[in-house]
Amino acid sequence: MTKSEISYYEPAPIPDHKNALESMMARFDVAAEILGLESGVYQYLKTPVKQVIVSIPIQMDDGRIRVFEGYRVIHNNVLGPSKGGVRYAPDITLDEVKALAAWMTWKCAVVNIPFGGAKGGVKCDPSKLTKVELEKITRRYTANLLDIFGPDQDVPAPDMNTNEQIMAWIMDTYSMHVKRTETAVVTGKPLIIGGSLGRREATGRGVMIVTLAAMEKLGLKPKGARVAVQGFGNVGSVSAKLLEEAGCTIVGISDISGGYYRSDGIDINAAIDWVSHHGTLEGFSRGDPISQDELLTLDVDVLVPAAKEDQITAKNAPRIKAKIIAEGANGPTSAEADPILQEKGIVVIPDILANAGGVTVSYFEWVQNRQGYFWPLDQVNSRLERVMVEAFQNVWESAERYNVSLRIGAYVLAIDKVQQALKIRGIYG
Repeated sequence: MTKSEISYYEPAPIPDHKNALESMMARFDVAAEILGLESGVYQYLKTPVKQVIVSIPIQMDDGRIRVFEGYRVIHNNVLGPSKGGVRYAPDITLDEVKALAAWMTWKCAVVNIPFGGAKGGVKCDPSKLTKVELEKITRRYTANLLDIFGPDQDVPAPDMNTNEQIMAWIMDTYSMHVKRTETAVVTGKPLIIGGSLGRREATGRGVMIVTLAAMEKLGLKPKGARVAVQGFGNVGSVSAKLLEEAGCTIVGISDISGGYYRSDGIDINAAIDWVSHHGTLEGFSRGDPISQDELLTLDVDVLVPAAKEDQITAKNAPRIKAKIIAEGANGPTSAEADPILQEKGIVVIPDILANAGGVTVSYFEWVQNRQGYFWPLDQVNSRLERVMVEAFQNVWESAERYNVSLRIGAYVLAIDKVQQALKIRGIYG
């Protein structure tokens, strides 16, 4: 699988399951205390509804039989069918998937879409598998989860190292078993078989929307505002491009190969073109090379960490100069860095809000599949903007009400929404 095929959907690149669980629970516990959650409700909301481990035996291209392990965790389905990506990674664990499934629950609740949270994965290294072997793994994984998946039950999507093609195989396998074409069983599909316009750019567009909303709250004008973007994959590059179009000056960008700085602004179109031809930013000549740490601590108005987890820690948080941090990745800020950033007065737009544009347009795709009618791009984008602006305002008000950071405000909002729905529905049994 090439770099260009690696997914841009519902990002959650957290390989260390201990960090993922600890990070999620640290914020969850603070919000739970603010809400005064009853003990039983607390246990219910932190415990997954269902955890499934499946064996995936396939015949490799050389004739050998290998057995892979797959997971699907349904964290919560109180608000609706569970929703969440499927990742392929050699180091994936059940605990990691549990944490990511919980994050999806809170993310869906924050943007007020009628889904619960789920996540799935297969323990494999796609870079060492052929396309035929990937297809076999995907189809067997799907067949083993036929009782879990369904447009009214659990809706998977792409995640790390999975893409539109893999979603097409999931949809086709499910459809063959139920003896009808069921496009709504997955999202993130190719357009030709029920994907949605605007899905590819949705996460980056959502980052842009909430960043501009935060700038307005702080009285910052987009024109001339200085921005640094860590991570120049789909989310980072789209965020950078759209913020540039809004009038911002992108002075720093980076990817796995290194970072680049230019005080009067980097030409984002040129950078995108460079990556499309070379795979990474390495060798990009329209900026001065800088380290990842230097990029994070640039004197900018907005910092968009869109690379991976735990980039802003207690070690470098005191040196962060940005007025706004918009988390394009999941978990880019460690729990230990939270109070440091808050004390410095930095507005952090948390991951469960900032990168929720992806799951929002996944919801739009599901809706379009269910009604059999597809929306033009301008309608997708305008509806995304409405959802993201409304969610930002709700999170801002929640943070003000409880005198907490936007992150804790978002967790309080999400957890309260799910607990209220739980209490109204009641406990069956």
